Amino acid sequence: MNPNWLYHDDMYRFDEPESSYWEATAGNVDIDTARLEGDRQCEVAVIGGGYTGLSAAYHLARDHDIEAHVLEAGHIGWGASGRNAGFCCIGASPLDLEVQVSRYGLESTRHFYRAQVEAVELVRSIIDAEEIDTPIQGDAEIEVAVSERSFDDVKKHAERQFRLLGLDTEVLTRDEMRERCFDTPAQFGAAFVRPAFGLHPMRYIQGLAAAAEHRGAKLYAQSEVVEWQRNGAQHLLRTKRGSLNARYVIVATNGFTPEHLHAAFKGRPLPMISAMFATRRLSDDELAAHRWQTESTAITARVLLNYFRLLPDRRFLFGGRGHSTGSREGAEKNYSMLVARFREMWPEWRRVEIDYRWHGLICLTRRLTPSVGRLPDEPSVFFGFGYHGNGVNTATWTGKMIADWLGRTGVDDVAVPEDLPLMMRDLPGHIPVPSLRLFYIWARLSWYRVKERLAG
Repeated sequence: MNPNWLYHDDMYRFDEPESSYWEATAGNVDIDTARLEGDRQCEVAVIGGGYTGLSAAYHLARDHDIEAHVLEAGHIGWGASGRNAGFCCIGASPLDLEVQVSRYGLESTRHFYRAQVEAVELVRSIIDAEEIDTPIQGDAEIEVAVSERSFDDVKKHAERQFRLLGLDTEVLTRDEMRERCFDTPAQFGAAFVRPAFGLHPMRYIQGLAAAAEHRGAKLYAQSEVVEWQRNGAQHLLRTKRGSLNARYVIVATNGFTPEHLHAAFKGRPLPMISAMFATRRLSDDELAAHRWQTESTAITARVLLNYFRLLPDRRFLFGGRGHSTGSREGAEKNYSMLVARFREMWPEWRRVEIDYRWHGLICLTRRLTPSVGRLPDEPSVFFGFGYHGNGVNTATWTGKMIADWLGRTGVDDVAVPEDLPLMMRDLPGHIPVPSLRLFYIWARLSWYRVKERLAG
């Protein structure tokens, strides 16, 4: 076990692509991503070539004429940006709405959700403007009630989202869901939240990378940062084959944050494993068996939620929480549980074969909101992480926020932009005894599973 990483080494094999459906159907985008070789100099160095880092590089070049050099440990799309379920939707914080309002105030909470809506539309606008080859599916995220009591909670939550936040919500009864979307013994009605849509995450990240490169960014794949030093007013980032000297650094690594590189980030991220699979293609009769007739993304209204969507080629994607070790043995056990849940929820598809299985890391924070900012005692370092499984839009928006912040201020101007919601500002607190994070995750998941069994 590498002491620099939280999970088993199997989670950090940067030279091995994840055997996902997205990898298998990525297409062929021409991107120049050679390894970093020798010593280079730049204005802005970005650690992490996912949505946050590439969005920052893209917007720095497009809007501020600043060239950024992006260092990615794997290939473009190796991490969560190429492994997620492709949900572009409103979220990014699992905090209860009443807690958000109590802690941050109603106007700050509204500000956060306005930014979430902007983030969804930002992704859509980038896809359109750069002609990225990803289908856009559906127009909402569907929160599915799993019991009659659950439906009451879903309905009340949707009403609060509309009344307090001004979000576009719609509630459907069980019969309405059966007529308009799908039918399963596990659905008791649902709430729709808009805007939202599904996309191909690998094609989106590759398209974003190509757009950033076209605008002037330099991208280096297989270039893991192994050492970070200060060199006067500059930052020196070393990889195995080269180094990068930069005035500014953007840390954009989310659940794969290398906490050993900089003390400011140690013990702050809480990465958790999310796992999913894609079935073989479903026939017309199989889809009709569950009355499936929607392209929108969906989640279940439970703490240990499941998420699912029908893909453009009629495969069904189904996911949920992963295991708590990161080992391949743990992954196998967790996949068995996940498939069992799928067959329980969709009994007419219980004999449908699974073609692809994969997993990756989402990132939580102690305060359960995203973290965006610059280090107070080192203002040449910017960061964005902690998207709570909602990174497609939130990470893209965060990258643009950092680019605009950096592009219009100097290193001595540390004022926080007014358009950065209060809920997202600055570093989150340290996780107590961070070496016990895997134990915390295991204990919490175990407790939630017990509660759900007791609740039926």
